[in-house]
Amino acid sequence: MNELPDRMDKPLKFNNISDLMRRLLLDPPAHPMMALVNYDQVKIDLRDAGCWFMLDFYKITFKKDFNGSVKYGPGTYDFKDGGMAFLAPGQVVQMTADPGDYQGYALYFHPGLLDGHSLAKGIHSYGFFDYAVAEALFLSEKEKQVLEMLFRAIATELDNHIDQFSENVLVSQLELLLNHSNRFYNRQFLTRKNMHHDLISRMHAWLNAHFEGAGTVINGLPSPQDIATHLNVSQRYLSDMLKALTGKTTQQHIHLALIEKAKGLLNHTTLTTAEIAYHLGFEHPQSFNKLFRQRTRVSPVQFRRGQLNDN
Repeated sequence: MNELPDRMDKPLKFNNISDLMRRLLLDPPAHPMMALVNYDQVKIDLRDAGCWFMLDFYKITFKKDFNGSVKYGPGTYDFKDGGMAFLAPGQVVQMTADPGDYQGYALYFHPGLLDGHSLAKGIHSYGFFDYAVAEALFLSEKEKQVLEMLFRAIATELDNHIDQFSENVLVSQLELLLNHSNRFYNRQFLTRKNMHHDLISRMHAWLNAHFEGAGTVINGLPSPQDIATHLNVSQRYLSDMLKALTGKTTQQHIHLALIEKAKGLLNHTTLTTAEIAYHLGFEHPQSFNKLFRQRTRVSPVQFRRGQLNDN
């Protein structure tokens, strides 16, 4: 975990949006559960520059025509020609000292806003809130126009007096914003195929080396987090990218590599199925037998017998 800067030992924690706005010397939010800061219309107080903030609510940053680096979470994000970044509750963000960093929009919304709405459960399906800083969303000009329109619509609704429809409208607008972000991320996976195919190749090479090595018996089965750590990407980004490009999750790719290795051992060695299971990292042979049958529709013994009969 990255160390916090010398400026402070612990981040400033904010439980609600009103306290954050007060700390930033901004107007109180029109809605207690949501605030939209348009940096083109406000002057940011920089007395806390260098400090880290921990928020108990979500933050979405949208920069339309910005070219520079911003400290976001534990790393630095290079917003070339604009982009979006997403922060989930409990993560940290550092306040930078450069006034030029404050451009575009920052949308804050509390999880409590979603209570009673389907988005309360559905919010977890938007994996980009768990992406690392270097995995932020790059946007085309057309995508920026769509998003700016959505942010302006949210701003208009927040400027209205709160009534019995306000919450439903705001949640609907937020969900539309998230759905467009999901679509644009999927486009990013597809348009950056070369970079992502390199990641996939490195993943396959790592899996092959893992199952070839003798350490599998000691280390156990590889996990999606093991692969993500090796590739230096977040686990959620890796899984979403693989799903978009290959139709399979990280875990499914692990199983495919494992089954191929198991087939080779069944074909070319005299190891028992239990020995193969232990070699591949299973604690219990029954788990190996179950997975092999699920993936091939035959047991390891039946597979070996079939191969012998074919020969």
